[in-house]
Amino acid sequence: MLGPRQEAQAALFYEFSLEDHVPQDHLLRSIDRFVDLGSVRAHLADFYSHTGRPSVDPELMIRMLLVGYCFGIRSERRLCEEVHLNLAYRWFCRLDLTDRIRDHSTFSKNRHGRFRKSDLLRHVFEVTVARCMAEGFVGGQGFPVGASLIVADVQKQNSSNPETWQAKEIDPDQAPRAVREYLDVLDDEAFGAASEVHPKFTAHADPSSQWTAARKGPAFFAYSDNYLIDTDHGIIVDVEASRSVRF
Repeated sequence: MLGPRQEAQAALFYEFSLEDHVPQDHLLRSIDRFVDLGSVRAHLADFYSHTGRPSVDPELMIRMLLVGYCFGIRSERRLCEEVHLNLAYRWFCRLDLTDRIRDHSTFSKNRHGRFRKSDLLRHVFEVTVARCMAEGFVGGQGFPVGASLIVADVQKQNSSNPETWQAKEIDPDQAPRAVREYLDVLDDEAFGAASEVHPKFTAHADPSSQWTAARKGPAFFAYSDNYLIDTDHGIIVDVEASRSVRF
């Protein structure tokens, strides 16, 4: 028998718990047990004003960035949308159903401002490694080093020959952030000073990235992400990015 169409009726009161709707075997539950961000506020205290309106909780931003890293969400705009919609993401970020998600521009300003100047992400990494050591996950007997190519977010069309690019008079005070950082590390071994290899192209938006064909296919701009790994449990105990120079 065909039943009547059910009309949705709004309830006056709801009883809802995010805790009950996140599966016990969800990846974020496993991560949450070992994430300790209690020292974040103290680490950033000198980078906030003592007056004005309250800022966005930096622990919330770090938790949202972890969600993005774990689930491959590269766009901060999309990350805010996903945290708004996904119950597990809200639970991990300590957000209630009624909590508003801040605009994506907040993340960009903090990543390029407070987080970069305070080296916050390095601080969070080292705190996590210390927790792994305390839990006995780092044996300290064997440490292989591995490198992975990380594709830079730049396009070939927005690049030029390095000699042509360097011939231009660049005022460091007027240059974009990425260019200023590139000029600051020109003499660093990790960014090519120890190599005689000269790339064919330099990316205008991210000159520190390297034009490489290391994957034996079409060339692209990239970095090398170098890991120091403890062999007992595969824990990364140190990491440093460098240019993808191949001899």
